[in-house]
Amino acid sequence: MVILSDWLAAQIDKTDAEPVYRQLLSLMQQAILSGRLAPGAKLPSSRTLAGDLGIARNTVLHVYDQLSAEGYVLSTTGSGTYVADTRPDTAAVGPRAPRATEDADAPAAPAAPAAPSSCPRGDMSVRGQRLIDEAGVSARQWGAFMPGVPDVAEFPARTWSRLQSRLWKSASHDLLTYAPGGGYRPLRRALSDYLRVARSVRCSPDQIIITTGIHQSIDLTVRLLADHGDRAWVEEPCYWGARSVLQASGIKLAPIPVDAEGLNPRDPDLRHPPRMALVTPSHQYPLGMVMSLARRRTLLEYARQHKVWIIEDDYDSEFRYGSRPLASLQGLDESDRVIYVGSLGKLLFPGLRIGYMVVPERLAATFRTAVAELYREGQLMQQAVLAEFIMDGYLTSHVRRMRTLYGERRQLLIDAVTRHFGDALPVMGDEAGLHFVLGLPESSDDREIAAAAYDAGVIVRPLASYYLGKQQRKGLLTGYACVPHENIDPAFATLARVIERHAFGKRAA
Repeated sequence: MVILSDWLAAQIDKTDAEPVYRQLLSLMQQAILSGRLAPGAKLPSSRTLAGDLGIARNTVLHVYDQLSAEGYVLSTTGSGTYVADTRPDTAAVGPRAPRATEDADAPAAPAAPAAPSSCPRGDMSVRGQRLIDEAGVSARQWGAFMPGVPDVAEFPARTWSRLQSRLWKSASHDLLTYAPGGGYRPLRRALSDYLRVARSVRCSPDQIIITTGIHQSIDLTVRLLADHGDRAWVEEPCYWGARSVLQASGIKLAPIPVDAEGLNPRDPDLRHPPRMALVTPSHQYPLGMVMSLARRRTLLEYARQHKVWIIEDDYDSEFRYGSRPLASLQGLDESDRVIYVGSLGKLLFPGLRIGYMVVPERLAATFRTAVAELYREGQLMQQAVLAEFIMDGYLTSHVRRMRTLYGERRQLLIDAVTRHFGDALPVMGDEAGLHFVLGLPESSDDREIAAAAYDAGVIVRPLASYYLGKQQRKGLLTGYACVPHENIDPAFATLARVIERHAFGKRAA
């Protein structure tokens, strides 16, 4: 017992911010799990241990009580406290089975060191490892020229705060519990009115399901309408995030090329109807073209005939420059085959994490039940604030103001491209959205250029990361929305030097 007391005394730091009780409990647990205190060993009395450690006896009593409650020790009145036998039952566990690629008779090879912040490969499922290997998420989410990110500094935070304060003052229990299936009804009603006017979406409030964003909307759709191993058409190239959601759900992806009129399935594709098709018809991501009316009608008729579900990802169509926003594909659908998904993140601020989906009326009750069953949604207070924000007209005025602001920044960036490169590098897909694609010479490596730009302090995304098959074009996704006017020229000058060095082999400009 003296040895235990000495060991504990050497480990406990009474000047540490962590309470002595927590330190002693952790040390006793460690001693039992490591075998320092063997099963059946008798612990010193609380009075003796407290005296040896110079701490209050009540502290030791509390530790012993907690150890007993967690099964580390057994206490018998009049006899004392003993270490419980918590060793695994080896008969139940059985010997470790060798891996399929491992020689059971060979000595174990030393494990290769895992990459920082990653799981060892042996711990991951096949689809989990694929998800991590192909992840497109960036460590930085803000700055020149991060594509797809709005200028959150321009968000009317005071207006939002005022609406939020007013709601909190009279907050009822209904706003502080789980969200009802489908989300806060006044928000669903406000969104249905907004979508009918702004996006020509045909819907009622009952058809709207509130989610945390497009990723969750796609995930819910796949869980309800597809099975593991089903095929899905995806645009080639397409948004890596949506692609990851589909693959993680066990969906087999069939990349369909896009041209100037959008999705362009060939005869071999048409002979094998998919379970679903994921499209961005109003502003193809990432290339920016618009699906023609003829292609839209063809896709809808094909979906009707072959019972294909269409997921329409309408991620930033409100920001269109030089013309009014285009009507949705869903508004043309007469057969209820389109699931329309959108998000408020690019209109307001990404951290809001409120999205929505519009589902056919016959599926609405099913989706409401599923979203509550799988995700136990909340954030009703935020949904209530957003409903007020929309109904009071603030969303419409904010979108109108930001469309003008982003249009100015878009033009400044295009002018910078022209000054540095003339017409040597094409600008593609700049008619709408928050980014365009800056074309590169076919001999260049856009991944290498994006990495070099990142090291130089500029964020762009290589077009290569959006292709599932062989890359057809070289380019950089270049965002302008979150870059203040005065920062565009100097930031692009940095990017231009990187491009000159890596794409043309010239001197740094």
